[in-house]
Amino acid sequence: MNVWFVTGTDTDAGKTLVTSGLLYAARQQQLSTLGLKPIASGSQATPEGLRNSDALALQHQSVPPIHYATVNPIAFAPAIAPHLAALEAGQLLEVSAITHLLRETLSQTPRDFTLIEGAGGWRVPLNAQEDFADLAMALELPVILVVGLKLGCLNHARLTAEAIRADGLVLAGWAGSVVDPAFAANTARFEANIAHLNAKLAAPCLGIVPHLDDPDAATAAPYLSLEPL
Repeated sequence: MNVWFVTGTDTDAGKTLVTSGLLYAARQQQLSTLGLKPIASGSQATPEGLRNSDALALQHQSVPPIHYATVNPIAFAPAIAPHLAALEAGQLLEVSAITHLLRETLSQTPRDFTLIEGAGGWRVPLNAQEDFADLAMALELPVILVVGLKLGCLNHARLTAEAIRADGLVLAGWAGSVVDPAFAANTARFEANIAHLNAKLAAPCLGIVPHLDDPDAATAAPYLSLEPL
């Protein structure tokens, strides 16, 4: 089964943009696709229930079409850390229950290319003892790291890559997303930073998405490649 777990160096690192872009690229290769966002904070109330914009983006790139509840079974309204949102909602997030739910989805909805997107970074808590890293570990999935390209990203990226490997998982690849245009303004410096990441992350680069005026899956996909996976 071709399934990867997507994490980021931080919140707003560009995870959903890269995830949806990779799914779009897979669709262009006539592959069936599935994007999952099992837990999402920062959701809006709609007549159909809470809806998260990131999860909706992944649902849109899932072909054949799939119900929203399959993509995002756990949604919270406040745009805060998931474990705090769960506590405020009187719920407890547990890796065992979420893992069981995801395994059922993966077995019942096999696709050629599946991405499971986490929330925030690698160590974002799910409860007092468990975090998103534990979820990826329980599923034993290879990991794609999205690096939000801005000042400080070299340290964040290297520490995250080290943590992924220390947890016994494979860093299958990384992708960069320019979240701060000023960071890429000096071409020579920008290229030096990318070269450093390529050398130190020791994983294939799936692409570098520039700062886009209208970021979405279709505009990000041309900058990404599935081949290294």
